[in-house]
Amino acid sequence: MRVAVITFPGSNSDHDSYSAVKYCLQEEVDYIWHQDTDLSGYDCVILPGGFSYGDYLRSGAIARFSPIVSAVQKFVADGGFALGICNGFQVLTESAILPGALIRNRSIKFLGQWAYLRVENNTTPFTTRYQRHQVIRVPIAHGEGNFYVADGQLAEIEDNNRVVFRYCDKEGVVNDATNPNGSRNSIAGIVNAGGNVLGMMPHPERAADAILGSDDGLLLFESLRDSINKRAGEKTSGTVSAA
Repeated sequence: MRVAVITFPGSNSDHDSYSAVKYCLQEEVDYIWHQDTDLSGYDCVILPGGFSYGDYLRSGAIARFSPIVSAVQKFVADGGFALGICNGFQVLTESAILPGALIRNRSIKFLGQWAYLRVENNTTPFTTRYQRHQVIRVPIAHGEGNFYVADGQLAEIEDNNRVVFRYCDKEGVVNDATNPNGSRNSIAGIVNAGGNVLGMMPHPERAADAILGSDDGLLLFESLRDSINKRAGEKTSGTVSAA
């Protein structure tokens, strides 16, 4: 398993993502500068949290024009795995790799706190080690984490089981009171139609070791490794599977 962590000017969770892969998973990982264009040899790309280009104009709006984002678009179109966390999720929506947009939290305040998530889909390459409707605890840190999508796209996402995580309370109850930022349908993370791209506002890389207060995020990275190893085994045996 070899992972590329993209670094934009203003990224601040690139080191967290790197550490989760390097020290928690003990797998190969490299930083890739936003001006680079070569993602050959990598199994997964992580677009980390932070404030790319200072979040000027709109979060992710400038980063989408970085040369590396064109490379990411090709990478995922070819079936490569990609994980966009927080600002990385914003970049994925701005570049139309994922639908929707991340707008201001309904409180108009930055939120830095722990959140509970309910696993809605445990069949994606990122969630196979979770149980369906398992409640996990991970931190959030965002000012523009309010996921918005038009009604038609929302129905398509819901009907095709593309919602991966939903905000909830510690008992798994989902309602307006348990939704910290106002996201439509309490959505905290979605996958693309192919299932090989996950965007999420919460930070699993900051919950990948118990010393951080939770290791619930580690299962996401372990699921991803399982999926990469499975794909590698299928390629060796000559079989083909979906993402």
